[in-house]
Amino acid sequence: MKLKELGAFVLAIMACVNASGQFRKYSNEFLNIGAGARGLAMGGAQVASVKDGTAGYWNPAGLVGVKEVPSLHLMHAEYFAGIGKYDYASLAIPLRDEKRVVGLSLLRFAVDDIPNTLFLVEPDGSVNYNNIKTFSSADYAFLLSYAQSVIDNDDEKLSFGGNVKIIHRKVGSFATAWGFGIDAGARYQKNNWSLGATVRDLTTTFNAWSFSFNEREKEVLYLTNNDIPVKSTELTAPRLILGAARLFPFSEKFSLTAEANLDLTFDGQRNTVISNKAINVDPRIGLEASYNETVFFRAGISNFQKALADADTLNQNKVWVYQPSVGAGFKINNVMIDYAFTNLANQSNPLYTHIFSLRVDLTKNKK
Repeated sequence: MKLKELGAFVLAIMACVNASGQFRKYSNEFLNIGAGARGLAMGGAQVASVKDGTAGYWNPAGLVGVKEVPSLHLMHAEYFAGIGKYDYASLAIPLRDEKRVVGLSLLRFAVDDIPNTLFLVEPDGSVNYNNIKTFSSADYAFLLSYAQSVIDNDDEKLSFGGNVKIIHRKVGSFATAWGFGIDAGARYQKNNWSLGATVRDLTTTFNAWSFSFNEREKEVLYLTNNDIPVKSTELTAPRLILGAARLFPFSEKFSLTAEANLDLTFDGQRNTVISNKAINVDPRIGLEASYNETVFFRAGISNFQKALADADTLNQNKVWVYQPSVGAGFKINNVMIDYAFTNLANQSNPLYTHIFSLRVDLTKNKK
């Protein structure tokens, strides 16, 4: 009966997903990077198994796994030799009845020290490098999460959750955007099986852009045949993620968790396993081996795409490539340290990066 409730939730999500309208493909893409080294090491396959503070990002319904004391998460990553910096922080606070949890999350992706060459060339045609200034391009997202447990037994659990998110994007002094969106999620667990569903940008997230150029900047843009942008609205289409996970308890101390996710997008044709204008399906697979709930080893595969077999020949045959990831973690008392080694591109063009994240359960003081 509870499985029917989860199915009804998924059907309601599908009813809200409408592919009509002018959606911007890859809009707010920084929100799809991930959160926490555990999830990144498992290839982003998290929607069914996540039960810690990062659930505010992956599936807000999983926040009910935070019990008794607040949980703090911190993560920092640098991409492309430190050019891009990605930071994530979250705080999950269980309420007194232990059936409801509220969460706060902050994400930031930024590229700093970008050269502004708008005035590199003087009116007389000479090049003046002293005119080069730098600026930053930064994207921020603030998530306010709420999760509630409907069923919480030893062998059966059902929870629902949601996010209200505020987005702020800034490109130097030239462009600023504010956005608003809603996410929703559900999670069901029966014995060793877990099912999860989450939808991002449920009601279509929007970014309202405004641009600011002084007269000198407008003149240069006009003389170089560049369009001067005006106020605009960027729409982000809903994204549905479905997942199933299974726990394999091999002994009292050793266990294995396997999870598979299907990432469904509706903003136009993408390079995915199932690809068309109406719907795209991108699978994710993750594994986590646990010893005594203290030491963890993880691996994942995601981002399946078709690419040219050999770019240096005239042979245009395409092969499937994917994004691998591995990681580990260990827990000491109330502190959890996780590590991920993930590929940002694919097999043929590796751009690996090291990611660390920290989880601290804020234990109560004991007299």
